[in-house]
Amino acid sequence: MPLPGSCRTLPIAAALLLAGCGGAAPEQEAPHVSEADRGIGAEQHPQLLAEFGGAYPGEEAQYVSRLGGNIAAAAGLEGQCTFTLVNSDVVNAFAVPGCYIYVTRGLMAIVTSEAQLASVLGHEVGHIVAAHSQRQQRRSLWRTLGVIAVGLTGSQTLTRLAGEAAQFFTLRYSRNQEYQADDLGIGYLVEAGYDPHAAAGMLGALARQEAFMVGSGGRDVARSIPEWARSHPLTAHRIQRARDAADATGIADGALPENAPAYLAEVDGLLYGDDPAQGFVSGRRFAHPIMRIGFEAPAGFTLTNSPQAIRLSGPGGLRGEFGGGALPAGSDLDGYAEALARQVLGDTPAAIAPPQRIVINGVRALILSADVTTQSGAVPLSIAAFDGGGGRAFHFVMIAPPGDGNAAAVAALFRSFHLLSEAEAARLRPRVIRVVQVRSGDTLETLTAAMAGDHPRAELLMLNDRRAETPLRPGERVKIVTNAAPGATD
Repeated sequence: MPLPGSCRTLPIAAALLLAGCGGAAPEQEAPHVSEADRGIGAEQHPQLLAEFGGAYPGEEAQYVSRLGGNIAAAAGLEGQCTFTLVNSDVVNAFAVPGCYIYVTRGLMAIVTSEAQLASVLGHEVGHIVAAHSQRQQRRSLWRTLGVIAVGLTGSQTLTRLAGEAAQFFTLRYSRNQEYQADDLGIGYLVEAGYDPHAAAGMLGALARQEAFMVGSGGRDVARSIPEWARSHPLTAHRIQRARDAADATGIADGALPENAPAYLAEVDGLLYGDDPAQGFVSGRRFAHPIMRIGFEAPAGFTLTNSPQAIRLSGPGGLRGEFGGGALPAGSDLDGYAEALARQVLGDTPAAIAPPQRIVINGVRALILSADVTTQSGAVPLSIAAFDGGGGRAFHFVMIAPPGDGNAAAVAALFRSFHLLSEAEAARLRPRVIRVVQVRSGDTLETLTAAMAGDHPRAELLMLNDRRAETPLRPGERVKIVTNAAPGATD
């Protein structure tokens, strides 16, 4: 469907002047993306996609690309930006040098109109135009966190586990940088022909998602705040400030379109929640319907899904991951564990204890323990490998701070690994967004009954920006979440 573009009433210069409330922006030449930045973005692009779920395919991705191109043109960067819909349920959007801009399907699901989605993209383009990414990169990029990382040499795997792998994904901006990106984004909305008041609506959608995640308790505390809210802090003042900035354009709320129907047509069928190809995370539990495996981490752990592995964070600085692979040709579980240990340790000195060969929940397992030598002391490393059958193996790799006393928690994690029955695997089905038309007689209760999820009523209200007391109108279209048909997500 064509995107709005006929109403270009606010010149770019005026949009840039809006940034004064967030710290006066100096006079700028026409925005452009340098070849150097383009090279940085092109290099990071495949790495970021591999890290965060890959590109989400299909019409939804094309829609985001078209919409982003429209916003980039409004910012004076026509044809210079790359927009990607990321296959992740984490609510986030981020930008890297070179004007590579990413928005997750999780974020696409929670807004309520095309203009709100355009506002997200405009905000990220604003960060590019104002060169915020480069400033933050110089300040904090590649900085590893935690005492484990200090003194670790010789192993990229251990350093990655000890540090923060998601440098750009968790990039924090200052308050003034956020305000400036908000203001620039509002200017781009108007230039592209959208209602500038959608920016406050977008921030409201993110606030609703944050409240839903905290209130539902559906995930551990560390994952209860959407990633976008962590890297782009939300406050009531910021939302009001976006309203004031929209008012300052002189354009009345609703005078320009939000294009909700176009957005609803595109979001219908969007995968919602975990991708079955990556398995399902539910609180401290993980289950993979295709591999037919699962485990449950002890209290205090958080799990984060990614294409390569399940990231684990535990109490007291415990970190690790769960993954799998094929058994080496002509080898067995011992060979798999030894190859994994060599990959993990690299050239890092370590004292490795004799392996333990045991059976866990009917599955052959091998446990390796080592003390890794670092400048901060000996770091406990634990590896558990499991024979998954059919030539496949699975493993945990866990590291802890020097002198850590969480050996019992690690052992409990290892003991939780199990194979799923056919019936258990069959019950794990992906969920999708469906857009339905309200019929005469429909109520909040009847729509809630059609929802798939642990907190259907609250999720229905959150996804549609509704209050429980607001009556439904026959003919209006709303988003619900349903289980996908077997073998289909579209």
